[in-house]
Amino acid sequence: MKRVVVRYKVKPDCADENTSLIKAVFEELSQSAPDGIRYASFVADDGLTFVHIASIETADDSNPLAETAAFRAFQKELKNRCDEPPQATWLTEIGSYNFFGG
Repeated sequence: MKRVVVRYKVKPDCADENTSLIKAVFEELSQSAPDGIRYASFVADDGLTFVHIASIETADDSNPLAETAAFRAFQKELKNRCDEPPQATWLTEIGSYNFFGG
C-alpha cells in the first residue's frame, strides 16, 4: 500500500480550469469505480493551492488513477498551469481514524 500527498499552486487564470479537470476525474471515478484507489482533492482558501491525497491499495502497487482518461487529461498541461510545481510526499501511516476506511 502506498500513500501520497501532492501539493502545487496554479496561476490565477488557471484555477477554474484546474478545478474543472479535477471534477472530471471524480466523475470518471464515480462511473468506473476502480478498485485499489482511495483519492481526495482539496483547494486551499487562496483558491490557487491544490492538495491531492491518494491511497494506492493494489497488490502490485499499480495506480488505477493513472489509467483513467480524465486523470491523463488533468496531468497533460498541469506544469503549464502551475506557479509552483507539484511536490509529492510519500507517507507512512502512523495511525488514522475513519480516514481511509477499513
